[in-house]
Amino acid sequence: MSVFRRMRDITVANLNERLEQSQDPVKLIDQFLYSTREEIAEAERLYQQYASHTKQLQTQVNQATAMRDKREEQALLALKAGEDHLAKLALQEKIIHEEKLEQYSGLLETSRQSLFELESQLNELKLEYQTVYSKRQFYAARMESLRLQQRMNQRASAYGGGDVPKMFGRLEDQMNDWELEAKSLSDLRKMGQEYMVQAGETVATVLEREMARLKEKLNNDGRKE
Repeated sequence: MSVFRRMRDITVANLNERLEQSQDPVKLIDQFLYSTREEIAEAERLYQQYASHTKQLQTQVNQATAMRDKREEQALLALKAGEDHLAKLALQEKIIHEEKLEQYSGLLETSRQSLFELESQLNELKLEYQTVYSKRQFYAARMESLRLQQRMNQRASAYGGGDVPKMFGRLEDQMNDWELEAKSLSDLRKMGQEYMVQAGETVATVLEREMARLKEKLNNDGRKE
């Protein structure tokens, strides 16, 4: 496993641990996505540099190959012409280009392997980013649902929707009290009227009694004369 892969594993493990302790996972995921975007941008710049370097090495390999082949042909022509001295000079240069070819071929192979590894890392980063981003959208939707649910609960509490039966129960009790009070007042008025009637009858009786007494007194006084 590459150092890059181990570092990413540590980073993701750290994210998972922090997510378990976070009350705002979306904010934490956004921070991770921002950091990952920075890594992707850095990896892409490095990839471009490696690609350019690999291209330069390939050019050196092609040039060394071409010069080696050219000097070998020149050496053959010189031998055919009986110019052994020129053939040796051409072969000496051929050896130099062969050594250069071997050196640059090694560098080119190493650079290609590094470029391939970097490309794999870059693809992993992009895939990881897309995966986390998709999760971020899901958790953002869940957080919004939770926020709206909390607002709905607060609204229900504020309006006391659950206390509607109690509210009407209290109103019923109050109206019963009012009706009882009104009936009591009506009964009192009725009793007062009955009392006045009774009082009137009593007064009339007393008056009749007094009238009879006075009449009897007058009769008695007339007999005495």
